[in-house]
Amino acid sequence: MSESETIERDSMQYDVVIVGAGPSGLSAAIRLKQLAQQQEREISVCVVEKGSEVGAHILAGAVIDPHALDELLPDWRELGAPLNRSVTEDQVLFLTQKKAVRLPVTPNFDNKGYHIISLGELCRWLAEQAENLGVEIYPGFAAAEVLYHPDGSVKGIATGNMGVGKDGEPTDQFQPGMELWAQQTIFAEGCRGSLTKQLIRQYALDRDCQPQTYGLGIKEIWEVPESQCQPGLVIHSTGWPLDSKTYGGSFIYHLDNNQIAVGFVVGLDYQNPYLSPFEEFQRFKTHPEIRKIFEGGRRIAYGARAISEGGLQSLPKLTFAGGVLIGDTAGFLNVPRIKGIHTAMKSAMLAAEAVFPLLDNLEEIEAVQSGKEAVAYDRLFRESWLYQELHAVRNIRPAFKWGLFPAMAYTGLELYVFKGKAPWTLKHHGADNDSLQKAAVSRPIDYPKPDGKLTFDRLSSVFLANVSHEENQPAHLVLKNQQVMLDVNLKDYASPETRYCPAGVYEIVEKEGKQVLQINAANCVHCKTCDIKDPTQNIVWTCPEGGGGPNYGAM
Repeated sequence: MSESETIERDSMQYDVVIVGAGPSGLSAAIRLKQLAQQQEREISVCVVEKGSEVGAHILAGAVIDPHALDELLPDWRELGAPLNRSVTEDQVLFLTQKKAVRLPVTPNFDNKGYHIISLGELCRWLAEQAENLGVEIYPGFAAAEVLYHPDGSVKGIATGNMGVGKDGEPTDQFQPGMELWAQQTIFAEGCRGSLTKQLIRQYALDRDCQPQTYGLGIKEIWEVPESQCQPGLVIHSTGWPLDSKTYGGSFIYHLDNNQIAVGFVVGLDYQNPYLSPFEEFQRFKTHPEIRKIFEGGRRIAYGARAISEGGLQSLPKLTFAGGVLIGDTAGFLNVPRIKGIHTAMKSAMLAAEAVFPLLDNLEEIEAVQSGKEAVAYDRLFRESWLYQELHAVRNIRPAFKWGLFPAMAYTGLELYVFKGKAPWTLKHHGADNDSLQKAAVSRPIDYPKPDGKLTFDRLSSVFLANVSHEENQPAHLVLKNQQVMLDVNLKDYASPETRYCPAGVYEIVEKEGKQVLQINAANCVHCKTCDIKDPTQNIVWTCPEGGGGPNYGAM
């Protein structure tokens, strides 16, 4: 018997409940309230956020295209939005082990008119705008369960119970979760949302799309000597240290106050089980051209998260009875531009415009009996600039299944000859968890030891992510079958989870003469990579207690 059946929970009813206080969730809340104001209506909108505060779990590069923000809040400058550093110069580099070759800046990497930001700071500002409009925002409450009406439509969500011990039994601090009922529930969980996974399975939302494919982005912020920082400079690179079969690259964004954001993205369709995205990032910083940017500086922040890279081909059905998917949980990232903030915000605005007409006056009805489907969302999306933007770049990421150099040549054709209007749509490689080769036919990679000055280990990195979890709680990283981790992962793939996790959560240790998998769940930065890349899909990421996880400051 589940906790929801055995523990009585209080409930509250809203017109709309939004799961996730990222850029898409907050944009949806703002747009709903704007529409209500225009029609002189009162609607109730509630946002729940699993992070300890708005922005705590938010991590992005980030260079923002302000297109969607201009539409949502045209007076954002007067309102004090934290878009203070404009891009002044773009550079694109192709790296070999010793050299850096300057490449032409293609349209996808032209960031003039855009801004280097902290997405966490932007979300905190968006939350202020939402609250000024009457939106209720509750950080520290993780949406742990989807609630359904008897007819199978979504009724809302339930937040997770607090104060449950490792044994699954209530402790003295136990507090039951709250049921939040809504006419419409908007899921804005970010990449690989745990509830979104359930909804996709429940309603077969991925029946007519290609499998979603992902990348792992790892980011650091550095303070460097003044002479090494050029505020407004944006650098992207491809090539070394990755091999030509592995998709990925770097970004370096020069901020104000002698700070530089540096990150590295590795496509999770990589084949070599010995590859470690974290170690590749550390090795990247040792390149002669990159090293000189950071030498003499100090690292002040660290984080990681998965990103949805499938684009248009991998978008699931966006609607179902009682709810919609928006932002990165659906997969609206423009991968060639490495930009997803404006696309997430636009998807949220379109969803809000589709949801709003479905909202009945709750004062005139006793209770919502069945969730309606916001079918207009798909039409609004296909008529928007968002669809046009994603359609124009749909073939670039899947071309990399051919390898780096053929893909670069094809990208040139797409950008300069076909201009996004090729009469075909390429297919992706397939699911990321199916891409690993067996260890027996793979080459081990000898990564250099960290020096503690430019390169670091995982544990010191996790410390900078300010990770905090209640220790006495059930593990939020669940194995469907413990033995599979030894019989398949260890035996066939040399335990890839010990390398793809950027937080040192998984270790193979010896106990009583036997090798066992040890899970250090307290290290988890909620990047979801294990849920994506595990070859047998044996690892399931679930929400820990609300408020747990990283606490990113200005990431």
